[in-house]
Amino acid sequence: MIKAVVFDFGNVICRFDNNLFLERMSNFTDKSVEQVRELIYEESDLPRRHETGLMSGEDFYEEVVKLCGLKDISMEGFRAAFTDIFTPIKTTFELIRRLKPNYKLGLLSNTSQWDFEYGIKAIEVFDLFDSVSVSCEVGVMKPDERIFVDALGKLGQAAEKCVYIDDLEEFVEAARAMGFYGVQYVGYEDLVRSLGELEIKF
Repeated sequence: MIKAVVFDFGNVICRFDNNLFLERMSNFTDKSVEQVRELIYEESDLPRRHETGLMSGEDFYEEVVKLCGLKDISMEGFRAAFTDIFTPIKTTFELIRRLKPNYKLGLLSNTSQWDFEYGIKAIEVFDLFDSVSVSCEVGVMKPDERIFVDALGKLGQAAEKCVYIDDLEEFVEAARAMGFYGVQYVGYEDLVRSLGELEIKF
């Protein structure tokens, strides 16, 4: 019997668009949006270090400023531009509320401390989660099994009693390999159908 439902955050609970951040940064440099994207997300390991807690938000800001030649942008302005990229998926919010009376709820996400503090924690359903496992605090990122183990420990459940929902197949498969029931999120109706097949009540 399923005892807990664990959610990924990005594109499951809230949509996110990193292009918004990149477009904002391009206003502070002579580089194009594409050049800024390549410098940060392809040619450096800054995002990985930021999302595994190896780099603070302040250090991330300073390194990106140097890397992209940003001018006249404060750390607060940078942080706001970096974290204001989320749009709520209201159907998931409502599903979380409907699941809460019958199941433990977990949040498991690859994310930076800034996105966690200013994006994830700000959502209206955050307090409904019984456990939160984020890469910036655990120190490893999905698909590393240690972040899944962290979630299970906080929930006090075996993997076989948990469902994990993620938009990326790679991470769904990583959860299944550990014994979770894995569901790939492609839309609300498909998610509801998959949960129904697992006899989950909501």
